[in-house]
Amino acid sequence: MEKDHEAGRSGPIPHLQRVLHQGALNDDIINNPYRGSGTEDDPFLVTWIDNDPVNPMNYSTTMKWSITILVAIATLAVAFVSSAYSGGIAEVLREFQISQIVGTLGISLFVLGFAIGPLAWAPLSELYGRQYLFFGTYMFLTAFNAGAAGSQNIETLIILRFLAGSFGSSPLTNAGGVIADMFPASQRGLATSLFAAAPMLGPVIGPIVGGFVGQTIGWRWIEGVMAIFTGVLWILYTLLIPETYAPVLLRKRAAALSQRTGQVYKSKSDVEQGTKSIGTAFKTALIRPWLLLFREPIVLLLSLYMAVVYGTLYMLFGAFPIVYQQGRGWSQGIGGLAFLGVAVGMILATSYSIWDNKRYNKVADASPGGIAPPEARLPPAILGSVVMPIGLFWFAWTNGPNIHWIVSIIASVPFGFSMVLVFLSIMNYLIDAYLIYAASALAANSVLRSLFGAAFPLFTSDMYSNLGIHWASSVPAFLSLACLPFPYLFYKYGLAIRQRCKYAAEAAEFLERMQQKN
Repeated sequence: MEKDHEAGRSGPIPHLQRVLHQGALNDDIINNPYRGSGTEDDPFLVTWIDNDPVNPMNYSTTMKWSITILVAIATLAVAFVSSAYSGGIAEVLREFQISQIVGTLGISLFVLGFAIGPLAWAPLSELYGRQYLFFGTYMFLTAFNAGAAGSQNIETLIILRFLAGSFGSSPLTNAGGVIADMFPASQRGLATSLFAAAPMLGPVIGPIVGGFVGQTIGWRWIEGVMAIFTGVLWILYTLLIPETYAPVLLRKRAAALSQRTGQVYKSKSDVEQGTKSIGTAFKTALIRPWLLLFREPIVLLLSLYMAVVYGTLYMLFGAFPIVYQQGRGWSQGIGGLAFLGVAVGMILATSYSIWDNKRYNKVADASPGGIAPPEARLPPAILGSVVMPIGLFWFAWTNGPNIHWIVSIIASVPFGFSMVLVFLSIMNYLIDAYLIYAASALAANSVLRSLFGAAFPLFTSDMYSNLGIHWASSVPAFLSLACLPFPYLFYKYGLAIRQRCKYAAEAAEFLERMQQKN
């Protein structure tokens, strides 16, 4: 393989070579007439060639979807690991003789890792690409899951869970980038829906699997199943998924061409934009999300809304055992099945989002330059914001043991449905509204919602003890009701608000230039 890499060859580059060699060459790449003289002062500027076999945009449809499905499963697995622990939490409490709050830290600190990890993984991905980052972080995720299975005290278990969440957050940050690397915006809708649904569906599947595994073979095997699951995915990803980030691929290509020919080749993007240092990349990643969060009302309010929704989802991991296992006497395994209602709602919402994409495409076709305004993303969130409090209040006042269990399970369907609509719609809105600052906007959103996801489970048990199941379940319903106006507010006044916000206005100017070019 190395010999072929050095010699170059005509035609397609074998898939395994693309996986193993980010700077893979063939004769067409070597002999392409790059602009420049090949000197330090005037290097050859490396760009994609026509029908470039390494360009992820040119992958076959089968290859694109195979990669998309694998990264979606890798993302789902991390979310699954975050909540499957809840299926064995009762055993953890008994074995280590700890309180409910201390035991719940196994969930909360894992989710807290979702807030901290992306601050490192996002800039590292920008510098070194997706492939190496996934290899390293998923390897450590698997190792920490395996270590947690053998924990001899609660301190070790909680620390390993936190580290697993921090390293496992890598695909949450970078999987969307892999999809953007392969699909143009006009073809990205279905792939994005699949990817975005994964981190929401994973936490719902976790308690179902964890409940039955914990009930039959114990909580340690819940951690063991997680390690096996993530380990298999780590091996598959390592063997099958090539680097997809164009700046890294072109940088590697330039280095390979320079080594082969003895002349100077540089990536065109590195020459035009400059090569970022690791310090600059981390400074931007650590500071800009907070600037957006506290200076841009769009980012603050919509991130706050998503944080409430995300916190509610993780609150249910403590609430459902109280409602169904303590209140109705269900076993751990059967108690996990209560989450099927939420899962059904999520699947329905994903199907609705695919259908709604037709509406969005019509708006885009009728817009200048074929680019729809960001506010065109918000109608599904408006629908979801209305449905969510209905479902949560319905659940809150029908979850008592005197009412048939199916009524409250059905009530969780609207919550799952509305959660996906709100998440997909708002994430796409932030991307479209902030464009060149989208990564920072999404990082701010991720940090805030992960903090809520970590905090909500910690007070769930005491809240249900003090308020009772009906009023305690109503708390997130009232919070979602308070957030109901946000999507409509930005749908109606979003343009005016964006014009008054520094970063959003700069992104709008960038969008306007794109439309003028088209």
